[in-house]
Amino acid sequence: MRICRFNHDKLGLVQGEEIIDVTAALEVLPALRWPVPQCDPLVAALPEVLKAALDLMPNARRVPLASVTLNSPVSYATKLPAAPVNYLKHMAEAQGDPATFHAHHLKKIEEVGLFLKASSSLVGAGDGVALRQLDRRNDHELELAVIIGKKADRVPVESALDYVAGYAIGLDMTVRGPEERSLRKSIDSYSVLGPWITTPDEVGDPSQLDIELYVNGELRQRANTRDLVIGIPKLISWASEYYTLLPGDVIFTGTPDGVGPVVPGDIIRASIEKVGEMEVNVRAA
Repeated sequence: MRICRFNHDKLGLVQGEEIIDVTAALEVLPALRWPVPQCDPLVAALPEVLKAALDLMPNARRVPLASVTLNSPVSYATKLPAAPVNYLKHMAEAQGDPATFHAHHLKKIEEVGLFLKASSSLVGAGDGVALRQLDRRNDHELELAVIIGKKADRVPVESALDYVAGYAIGLDMTVRGPEERSLRKSIDSYSVLGPWITTPDEVGDPSQLDIELYVNGELRQRANTRDLVIGIPKLISWASEYYTLLPGDVIFTGTPDGVGPVVPGDIIRASIEKVGEMEVNVRAA
């Protein structure tokens, strides 16, 4: 299934070029009081919500997909772990451009480990990217995003995929410079997630997915997740060794070669096989 959040407060199931409005399924969520849970309540209760949504589908309102604003399908994440230089060709690309990629950022992923992006940087495809630091280079980085569905604490690699609620397209936007990744990649709107959550049963093996990104119709990035240095089960397990992953946390799995600059007015079109396709407008903050 493909589960979307649209027009800020509505829940939908995506079928073809339509959205089935199943917002009423959110009634199964428990009422929240302080202290609120440290997770996305929708993702934590996704099986129950989907059961209610399926009951609503026959009589639910349908709206054209093109007529809505798609927001981040995850409304709240406690953390956004991200994998640096997790494609060998991207490492080679970065090593060949020292003017853009600072040397102290080019250690192998096994040496540098994961980094965290601020959860406040999370937006949806329809929200767009609002660039800051316009005197510096701002780049797109296309990634498969993994949405955690249940509490994961020191999970083994062999069962790591059991903790996945679904997959989405992630844009790990970044300002180039000497500062640490977590600063340059945590700007508001620099973590684009969308266009929806695609459940694992539709995706199948996440290590065999073609990914592509275009800017203004020009192909910039094309790869397959089989080329990841550290695969998705290991990334989940590795992250959970250091911090408990909670429902709604999103792992950005790394970008291939072809990263490049964007400026206000550009249109990014990104797609991942079996997951979906999204268009993202770039503007100045």
